[in-house]
Amino acid sequence: MVLEIATLQIRPGQTPAFEAAFAQAQRIVAVKGGYVRHELQRCVEDSHRYALLIWWETLEDHTVGFRGSPEYQEWRALLHHFYDPFPTVEHFVRVAL
Repeated sequence: MVLEIATLQIRPGQTPAFEAAFAQAQRIVAVKGGYVRHELQRCVEDSHRYALLIWWETLEDHTVGFRGSPEYQEWRALLHHFYDPFPTVEHFVRVAL
């Protein structure tokens, strides 16, 4: 299993709209092949920063299956205009509990 972690910085004053848009967008990712689960967490120290965690069965389920899908364009249209700067996205595998 692969954990995608995206650090999202939301434009000032846009967090309520971002959270509403994310409520719609999460339905898009949740039905993609290889999707396991996700969480969206807001930073305690900076209310405009979020961590998006999505667990995938394989790296390719995210990088090819999701990002290469037509549904990803809908995801982009719903969310990408909220980010400044564009998110850092990295992938992790568990090595210990």
